[in-house]
Formats: sequence, C-alpha cells, structure tokens
Amino acid sequence: MTARGIGGGHKQKLRLVDFKRAKHGMEATVAAIEYDPGRSARLALLEYKDGEKRYIVAPNGIQVGAKIVSGPTAPPELGNCLPLRSVPVGLPIHNLEIMPGQGAQMVRSAGGAATLMSRAEGYALIRLPSGEIRRINEDCYATVGQVGHTEHIKVILGKAGRSRHRGKRPISRGVARNPVDHPNGGGAGKSKSGGGWQQLTSPWGLLAKGYRTRNRRKASNRFILIRRDGRPMKNK
Repeated sequence: MTARGIGGGHKQKLRLVDFKRAKHGMEATVAAIEYDPGRSARLALLEYKDGEKRYIVAPNGIQVGAKIVSGPTAPPELGNCLPLRSVPVGLPIHNLEIMPGQGAQMVRSAGGAATLMSRAEGYALIRLPSGEIRRINEDCYATVGQVGHTEHIKVILGKAGRSRHRGKRPISRGVARNPVDHPNGGGAGKSKSGGGWQQLTSPWGLLAKGYRTRNRRKASNRFILIRRDGRPMKNK
C-alpha cells in the first residue's frame, strides 16, 4: 500500500520552478507574486531582458517591479542568487544547494532562512532552520533573504473539508482498531499510548516513536557538525 490516506482533492497544476538560477549576469524584473498549491511559499514570476519568464520561490519582502540578478558577481541583495563564497557572513539565505550546480534543495518552505556562520578550507558553515550546522561547498549557490509567506504557520484549516481539498483523507488510529487490522489494536477498554506494554508502530510494524531512520553510514554524515538536537555528530 503506497497511497494510504491520500485521495480526492482539488485538481492542481504543477509549476516549474527555476532552482538553478543559471541565467548569470542577466537582470530580471519581478512581474508578479503568485500562489502555488504545491508548496507553502509563494512564487515570484521573473521576466528577463531576453523575454524569458521563470518562477522562483518568492523571498520575504520582494515587491513587483524589483530587479533581481544571479551569478558570481551579483551583489548580496534581497532575491539575488550568488555562490556562498560571495555571501557576507551572518546574512540570512535560502534556496541552498547541497552539491554545486545541482539546484537548490534546502530551505525552500515558507518562512525558512539559513545563516552563513563562517568559511574555511573551501567550505561554508551553515546553520539550517532545524538548528543543524552543516558544511557546504563554497561554490554552491544560495539566494539572499528569507523565504516569504511567513504567516503560513499561523493558518488554521478550520474544517475537515479543507484537508479533503488537499487530498488528505481521514485515518482511524491504530489503537482504535482490532488486533487483526493493526499491531496496536485490541485491549480491554482504552489502551492509551500502546497500553504500557507495546510500542506504537505503523500497520507494518515500523516503530513510530524514537526510531531513527537515517542511515548511520551515509556519506554526507561527515558534513554535519552539529545535529538538529544540538549534539555534535559522531563521524567515524
């Protein structure tokens, strides 16, 4: 089963977002700020001097008519995309690459912002929104500023129908089912939090609380200095 609790919802159209910002040195004008049903952030429609239009994730405070540019010589101003080697220390950034030229993969959701802490030995030290401190190649590109639509976290759906519009269907709790239907089912009366003897799991037995799913031998572990829980990463 791969689509448990997913179904229905309003039809959505996919917006193609430019996460590479590869048109270096060409100035673009913000033509519009638009809604995207596929993400929490808003999109900014850029119109370049050659007539091409592209979407980017809209930074907080960007206005229609603003001028934006990307490339190694771009000034460190709101919405501009430049390599980490050119970003001043302490500046908030988003749309962060993990590998040079791969396109932005981190800090793309509404209200997100990372901080460039320092640079050394060809790497930049970045504090991510989760609190994790990570080394990233200086040649990776990032966009200056914080992701817009910061009020997204305050949105209250208000009714079950709004979840259904998003394609989310209701799911009954495991502890409310019968033992034949779920590992946490059954029991005499209510058995809150597993009834004190069983661990809460998925229907297929995967632990739901306190189980780390990240591969302990993942190659990128060596780039993580401080984990998101505040403890130093133990790299072997």
